[in-house]
Amino acid sequence: MMENKIWVNGEIMEYGKFGVPLLTHSLQYGTGIFEGIRSYETQEGSAIFRLKDHVERFFRTAATYHMKLGFSMEAISEGIREVVRVNGFRSCYIRPFAYYDSDQISLSTAGKKVSVAIAAVPFGQYFGDKLSKGISCKVSSWRRINSEILPVQAKASGNYLNSIIASMDADGTEFDEVILLSGRGHVAEGPGENIFLVRGGRLLTPGVESDILLGITRESIIELAGKMGIDVVEREIHREELYSADELFFCGTAAEITPITNVDGVTIGNGKVGQMTSRLQKKFFDIVSGKDAEFKKWLTPA
Repeated sequence: MMENKIWVNGEIMEYGKFGVPLLTHSLQYGTGIFEGIRSYETQEGSAIFRLKDHVERFFRTAATYHMKLGFSMEAISEGIREVVRVNGFRSCYIRPFAYYDSDQISLSTAGKKVSVAIAAVPFGQYFGDKLSKGISCKVSSWRRINSEILPVQAKASGNYLNSIIASMDADGTEFDEVILLSGRGHVAEGPGENIFLVRGGRLLTPGVESDILLGITRESIIELAGKMGIDVVEREIHREELYSADELFFCGTAAEITPITNVDGVTIGNGKVGQMTSRLQKKFFDIVSGKDAEFKKWLTPA
């Protein structure tokens, strides 16, 4: 990692030479904003998945937190592509990040400089070989934040303290990940993933009223399902519906499409990766590897 090159305010530099003062506002108060993006290896070279959509969300988050990035969407997009190219990555995880670049002791962000950095690292399967086997989850004792507390549609660093403390419920246990409920007690999402249920040949997923992040991979799954003739229903989902689902899976930039085969010790379906999950997985990986001509629109060459 220390030898990687990163993009900082329009310039390429060595990762190991980048640093911020201890009292930097975003380090102290969690006021950074970010995106998580993947680039995949294709026959034509490295291709970034849904770059435009990720950059647009990055700017929406910036607007929510009144951050003036000082760069256009086109400049940030090119910076992302440049980082992939200069590091020679075939596939990687990309992290654009903006932060208040001030070490003045004050909660106020007024007048504080904003800096933007972009890093990329080689990245495999988030849950390792369990992508093909399925993971086990437990329902966290912590609830998902809502928009009365913080803007849940913004990918801000501070929001993820909610995810981090919820994830601690699985630490040291047999569970791989947790599932958060909304403040009203309905299924929301994983710490960094959206969730889908399969029941009676349909896909069910929590909607915006469950205080979820409207994930770009989630949006992709909904569109793919429609193309494949699979009905998708967005609605509030009760906790007990997890246990009786035919299939369950997480989706996200890091998680991709990860089957869930056990929740709270209850076996989901037959305890194996389900047929619909497998179909969606195959379709998704065909797309990101450039094998599906219809969805090449989602890939941007680095």
